[in-house]
Amino acid sequence: MTKKLYQKFDKNAISTLPRVLFEGRIVVVLSESEAQKAVDFLLTQPLLGVDTETRPRFNKGPMNPVALLQVSSHNICFLFRLNLLGMSPSVKRLLEDKKVPKVGLSLSDDLNQLHRLGDFQPGWFVDLQDRVPLLGIEDLSLQKLYANFFGQRISKRQQLTNWEADVLQDKQKDYAATDAWACVMLYEELTRLEVTGDYELVKIE
Repeated sequence: MTKKLYQKFDKNAISTLPRVLFEGRIVVVLSESEAQKAVDFLLTQPLLGVDTETRPRFNKGPMNPVALLQVSSHNICFLFRLNLLGMSPSVKRLLEDKKVPKVGLSLSDDLNQLHRLGDFQPGWFVDLQDRVPLLGIEDLSLQKLYANFFGQRISKRQQLTNWEADVLQDKQKDYAATDAWACVMLYEELTRLEVTGDYELVKIE
């Protein structure tokens, strides 16, 4: 069945879609020993989705440093609490890895912010925003892309919460994991459509 994709996705239609949520296991990483085990596992996976979260500022001034790095496979997501870990050896090893593709959106922004925590040489990263426009799609936010490709809604309610809290709430963990996992799903579907051409682009005047 040919998939219908929209050049521009109606923002108002997103609220009518069923909500999608990561249903796999979520592991919060607080120490270097935990990070080492997490990275050892992640680098055995064929594909990873990545994203970051930062405690928001509601007044003028420089951005806060990245507080969370979420990295997901199909069914497990690790939440690295960088406000506690910093650029630990294992986090650096993950970011510099060149064997496993790490997929995200606006990765240059994420990588620039991560560089504030410590120096590293970025490994294999794939930015969906470089690939999706080749299909003719213009709306490139994660929420709109997921709605366009899968007809489901990613909630953004937790985006502006405190990512440096002593303990992350379950809703925060679900949100963070969903964003990273969604990048895996989008990459696989995008790759399938690139190979098969099994889609129809609906152009919006």
